[in-house]
Amino acid sequence: MHYQTLAIADPTELIFGIAPKPVTTRSGMVIGGGTVYPELNFTLPPMQIDADTMAEIRRQYGQIIEGALRRAAELEVPGVVIEFETLPPMTEHPQWGLDIAKILLEGMASEEDRSGLKSVLRMTPNDNREFERPPLMRRGRYWEAMLELFDGSAAAGAELLSIESVGGKELHDEALVNGDLAASIFSLCILGERDMRFLWTQLQKIADQHGVKCAGDTACGFGNTAMVLAEQKMIPRVFAAVVRAVTAVRSLVAYECGAVGPGKDCGYENPILKAITGFPMAMEGKTSACAHLSPMGNLAAACCDTWSNESVQNVKLLGGMAPTCYMEQLAYDCRLMNTARSHGKASAQQLQRWLVESDVATDPQAFIISPESSITLAKAIVASDSHYHAGVAVARKAVELLRRAHEQKKLRIAPNEVIWFNTLQDTLDELPESESEFISQQLALADRSRFLAEEYDLK
Repeated sequence: MHYQTLAIADPTELIFGIAPKPVTTRSGMVIGGGTVYPELNFTLPPMQIDADTMAEIRRQYGQIIEGALRRAAELEVPGVVIEFETLPPMTEHPQWGLDIAKILLEGMASEEDRSGLKSVLRMTPNDNREFERPPLMRRGRYWEAMLELFDGSAAAGAELLSIESVGGKELHDEALVNGDLAASIFSLCILGERDMRFLWTQLQKIADQHGVKCAGDTACGFGNTAMVLAEQKMIPRVFAAVVRAVTAVRSLVAYECGAVGPGKDCGYENPILKAITGFPMAMEGKTSACAHLSPMGNLAAACCDTWSNESVQNVKLLGGMAPTCYMEQLAYDCRLMNTARSHGKASAQQLQRWLVESDVATDPQAFIISPESSITLAKAIVASDSHYHAGVAVARKAVELLRRAHEQKKLRIAPNEVIWFNTLQDTLDELPESESEFISQQLALADRSRFLAEEYDLK
């Protein structure tokens, strides 16, 4: 599928709880159908993960799901998405990950029997392919183990399949620290696009076989790495914001291959994807501070269909175990959004405006995913005839939007970063029109010891 038009063209319609193409779960949750659901993401405290500790690990996941869902039921939450992001050994040893998935599914079924709470499991195996050096993207033990875990968890009852895939990351980290936009576009729109298409074609086959849904990918290892580096003042925020816009081209490929959402929470590019596809999207913001800091804590909720917290460790807080406490925080945030919607369209749009206005002028990374910016960027993507041209077009449009907002005093940009507008524009102006010429240029510049071109169908 190649998207040529937008599903949402009005920024006020790019709003929380409503998606033109909602997703219905087996339990009857309608994601994007008018209700924002909490999506809880959790992980272990620091500990060894091996055969000797698996009994304790299974006990902890059982404790997490029981406590979190009990609190959700007490708060009368209308439904919950549970995301299981595996840790690397749990994907390397698929049975370990599958055992935990079954514990979560059993806990979800038990709470539904007890209180009627609806829930659905998103399965997100860790992408271990990068553990080979250089990475093997389409073969080898890491690839086979990952597919085995996807297949087993889908058969067991995980309805939503997601991943934070890493194709192209072996070159993108260096592109970030060098401030190299051309290399970033190569990593995301050439390498990433090819890997995404291969990967999501395989995942769609698994989903079809078991009657479940491909939910979506995230450019977390690209855009969020840029965001964290920018927060640490290691790269310019303006550069990170432009990279974020380009990540949407890569993440869109999952939907071109059949994914239907909800897009994965740590994909801050999801507002752009929702505008293009019309599918529901998970988002995270202020409640993800347990895992990483971000400059768009309120704005990220403006168009969410599930509201997530990123990965919180199972540690004891004064209020209880951390996953239970975060379930409560998510539940109250969702209750506010759903209450605003219950008062009518005007009330929901007022809350949307407040969520956006609280963050949009403070950081270019927040500005670039506002509903208005997202729709403008989405238009640049769908008007392009290839992923390479889409990457160049959306980067150019992002620079234009940020520069204009800064000049109109609608966006604060650090004085030492203003020069980056011209730097990025010059880079884009020097890129060749021909994709094949661009690939040849970048292959000549790339460190070929870091990646295998044949893993991306490149010679």
